[in-house]
Amino acid sequence: MENNLHINNKMINILKGKKVICLVDGEHYPPVTKQTLEKLLSLNIKINALFFLGGTEKVKNATTELKNEKVGYRIYQSKKDGISYEMMDEMMHEIDFDIVIDLSDEPVVDYNSRFKIGSYVLKHGKDYLSADYYFQAPDERKILTKPNLSIIGTGKRIGKTAIGVTVSRVLKKYNYDPVVICMGRGGPPEPDFVNTVKMEMNEETLIKVAEKGGHAASDYWEDALLGDVPTIGCRRCGGGFAGNPFFSNVIDGVKMAEELPYKFVIMEGSGSTLPPIKADKKIVLAGAHQDISKILGFFGQYRIMISDLAILTMCEKPLASRKKIQKIYDGIKEIKPEMKVILTKFRPLPLGDINNKKVFVATTAQGIIRKKIIKFLEKRYNITITGYTNHLSNREKLKKDLDRGLKNSDVLLTEIKAASIDVAALTAKKNNVDVVFMHNQPVIVGGDVENLEKELSSFAEKIVEEYE
Repeated sequence: MENNLHINNKMINILKGKKVICLVDGEHYPPVTKQTLEKLLSLNIKINALFFLGGTEKVKNATTELKNEKVGYRIYQSKKDGISYEMMDEMMHEIDFDIVIDLSDEPVVDYNSRFKIGSYVLKHGKDYLSADYYFQAPDERKILTKPNLSIIGTGKRIGKTAIGVTVSRVLKKYNYDPVVICMGRGGPPEPDFVNTVKMEMNEETLIKVAEKGGHAASDYWEDALLGDVPTIGCRRCGGGFAGNPFFSNVIDGVKMAEELPYKFVIMEGSGSTLPPIKADKKIVLAGAHQDISKILGFFGQYRIMISDLAILTMCEKPLASRKKIQKIYDGIKEIKPEMKVILTKFRPLPLGDINNKKVFVATTAQGIIRKKIIKFLEKRYNITITGYTNHLSNREKLKKDLDRGLKNSDVLLTEIKAASIDVAALTAKKNNVDVVFMHNQPVIVGGDVENLEKELSSFAEKIVEEYE
């Protein structure tokens, strides 16, 4: 009988000539599954293995009922009913394949299990495809010949740049001679090198950048000023589920870093988007205030799987309860038991003198953490707070807040974010108010590490050792 099954032509065009693993289940009658497999084979698709996900309504023994004597693909079936992710992971280590095709369906798989399956597939650098979705493994080019690491995240506003600055400061202190590559939605059209040795890094420099039409609060300027390290600014547009940018000029930025004399390269992701470069090791960042599903579900779990160190930020009330923080910690450990998890909170570190002064504070920190920031600054530096805004990302509200409090201030203490330069710093200078930038310094509050500086230095040392 001729196999006249209709198959989605868009998917077939992707699969032709590829080596695949097929995921199957026992909710489908074996002849239906076998006919589908035969159709795939007839279209020049090489099936190297089947993985039986579970479900025994119509299949008792997958290795017997789904085998094909002519093709001889391997069939994996877990000893218990249900998905054995551990066995699936082992299979993907053993089998040569390009794409995993999911021929299963509910109730054996649901939305959550499919994202978990996809995370395992993408972890191996392979693609995951089904009837109407196609997840591609993020593009990771092997370009760098220098020791390097990548800092990636599970979302925006989780403190990734603050951690990036901290990593930079530590690596500079321990003489690793780093250069930082940033990618952002406001980055330059061509990779832009900031030489902190030859350039004076202060508010005047950033204001000039803004006046020339540049984004002076872009991550690479923030890293350069707060970390006092050379940086390369890049841009990207779009970001997929697994972190692939739709467009970026990061590869050109990395090639620039290769030509520069610096010995260690730090790459920072943007939001939940990853640098499209193969990294020696990755640090994954998540915010305790985030929805847990963004960290432990969807492709948050994929980011954990491919990383070597996890830092959870904002681990304090009212941003997150102890119960939630513990649940996230336990979830990360369940996904990758051997990985160290560091629990942190942020506290402002002014990079100039604010002692005993009247200070206006500008941040992007959520309003619910405002009291803790003010209390910390007042106690540590004996200052008087004349005003506070968390509207750096909203220019109109920021201008109103500045109008209310800045005129009675000696100092504007601000993060380098969003409108902090072209609105906040510029307004301060016009009102003869000094500008002091602040670094959001991570403070350890729990987890598997006691000293962040020593851990980051050790992390970098292990990377360098692989090159010696």
